[in-house]
Amino acid sequence: MSINRNLLNIIIILCICLNLGCNEGAQERETDSHTIQVSSLLPSSSSSCVLSPRASTTKSSLHVTHRHGTCSRLNNGKATSPDHVEILRLDQARVNSIHSKLSKKLATDHVSESKSTDLPAKDGSTLGSGNYIVTVGLGTPKNDLSLIFDTGSDLTWTQCQPCVRTCYDQKEPIFNPSKSTSYYNVSCSSAACGSLSSATGNAGSCSASNCIYGIQYGDQSFSVGFLAKEKFTLTNSDVFDGVYFGCGENNQGLFTGVAGLLGLGRDKLSFPSQTATAYNKIFSYCLPSSASYTGHLTFGSAGISRSVKFTPISTITDGTSFYGLNIVAITVGGQKLPIPSTVFSTPGALIDSGTVITRLPPKAYAALRSSFKAKMSKYPTTSGVSILDTCFDLSGFKTVTIPKVAFSFSGGAVVELGSKGIFYVFKISQVCLAFAGNSDDSNAAIFGNVQQQTLEVVYDGAGGRVGFAPNGCS
Repeated sequence: MSINRNLLNIIIILCICLNLGCNEGAQERETDSHTIQVSSLLPSSSSSCVLSPRASTTKSSLHVTHRHGTCSRLNNGKATSPDHVEILRLDQARVNSIHSKLSKKLATDHVSESKSTDLPAKDGSTLGSGNYIVTVGLGTPKNDLSLIFDTGSDLTWTQCQPCVRTCYDQKEPIFNPSKSTSYYNVSCSSAACGSLSSATGNAGSCSASNCIYGIQYGDQSFSVGFLAKEKFTLTNSDVFDGVYFGCGENNQGLFTGVAGLLGLGRDKLSFPSQTATAYNKIFSYCLPSSASYTGHLTFGSAGISRSVKFTPISTITDGTSFYGLNIVAITVGGQKLPIPSTVFSTPGALIDSGTVITRLPPKAYAALRSSFKAKMSKYPTTSGVSILDTCFDLSGFKTVTIPKVAFSFSGGAVVELGSKGIFYVFKISQVCLAFAGNSDDSNAAIFGNVQQQTLEVVYDGAGGRVGFAPNGCS
């Protein structure tokens, strides 16, 4: 009789578990996907600009705008149409340059030891399409200038008068150092001039005892000029005297509209390193997912969300300027992809504000693509574009259900991507998975800016860690 009672108990428990399991499974399926309006994938047609509360209320915070958006100072309140194919081409040039730098394949040529207009020969840095910009005050009196901000670069520079050979078209007046009372050149015998090699990939040179810098980017854009010191004004309360920067008198490339670049890398000439006494090498940002919204770039720990989850900065060979990450897993629709840990650990990974599309090792990308396509099987596929090979035609749908994608990093940080961090949209009939595979197993993975949209991303240089939290722009 006791056996029958035990059997009955087991049967009852099994029935309860099965029922609970079915319900839990249904709940998991609902929470493992995003269902959104297809129309929300398209850029907003609004001519208004919604400002980030964080940037508006935090004293050390700047508004981040999309280069082509209505909020950008460069566009007079009108969004411009980006050339997506060109953006992806430049993105690949940037990625190639990062991989070259990490694999030590770069040439060892230096900037020629002559005039300030000479082109640096070493492809030592990375730029890409420079999607996101901030406005910084330079000089005395202050000149407000739009700068691309870039965690993959170190030296901050801007175009300067006189343009000895060439300057590209810039929206704001080109900075004139002769009209600033706080500007002065740096001697070529100074320690700062000696450290240019690590910051730019090119050794400094001399012109009448003044230090000359030269930096060339992966797309063959470049800037050459004087290494100088100047007053930088972030906000009315956050002003820094004597910041090293490049005053470029010979500049060429695809920077059109912006005045230059704000270097947020890890080298000692980067802006976070130079302002370390004030901010302890801590900064955070949120990249807006819509061109009619601003995000923020905030220096210091003010306003950082308590929900941030941190992962240690990894050491990437010969990449001291980059912020390295250790990816340990990827999940799609709640299911962990069957990727051996060595696929990520062997080449390493980094996070980069200037790379648009996240790059994964070939085996990891193949697993992601296969799982994602299987979970999107109800939607018709269409031809790929450039580096993006997994695209869908959503023109016949009002809503789309997208499997959630999450990255797990060492230290327990799990980052779930927003719905805008999964797709790159050319048009409704061509909506593409915003990931690409590297060409070689040995190339580092790169966590790009499409995937970072709407996240709060925290860089704690002093603590040796990078953190993530959701809803960073709100």
